[in-house]
Amino acid sequence: MSALAATTATTAPQASGRLRVNLATVFTVLIALGIGYVGVSYLFAPESTASGFGMPVWPRGEAADFLTVKGIRDVVSGLVPLALLLTGHRRALGWALLAESVTPFGDGTTILLHHGSTAMALGVHYTTAVFVVATAVLLLTERTGKGD
Repeated sequence: MSALAATTATTAPQASGRLRVNLATVFTVLIALGIGYVGVSYLFAPESTASGFGMPVWPRGEAADFLTVKGIRDVVSGLVPLALLLTGHRRALGWALLAESVTPFGDGTTILLHHGSTAMALGVHYTTAVFVVATAVLLLTERTGKGD
C-alpha cells in the first residue's frame, strides 16, 4: 500500500468522526438554546406562548400561573445538556438527551389525546423528539479514541 493510500485510509475515518462530533455538538446547542428560549417565553409571556403549543384550551387568569411551571421545566431542560456539554461528559449527555426526548414525545401525545392540533403534535413535538433522539444516538455512538 502506498503512503498516500495509507494516509487517506486513516484520515477518512478521523474526518468522519470529527464531523459526527461537530454535528452532535451543534445539534446539542440548538436543542438546549431552543428549549431554553421556549422556557423563557413561558416565564415572560405565558398565555401568548401557550397558544402555540397545540392544545385546544389553556388556563387563563390566575390558573395560567401554572404555565410558569412549564417555563421552568423548559429552562432546566436546556441547562442540563449545556452543563454536560461544557463539562465534556458527552456520553452522559447522550443519555440525558435520550431521557429528555420523553418530554416532547409526551407533549405530542398529550396534545393528540386532548384533541389538540395534530399539526403541532407531529410537526413540532414529535419532530423535536426524533431530532433529540438522533442527537443522543450521535453522542452515544461517538468513538472515544481509547482503543475502539
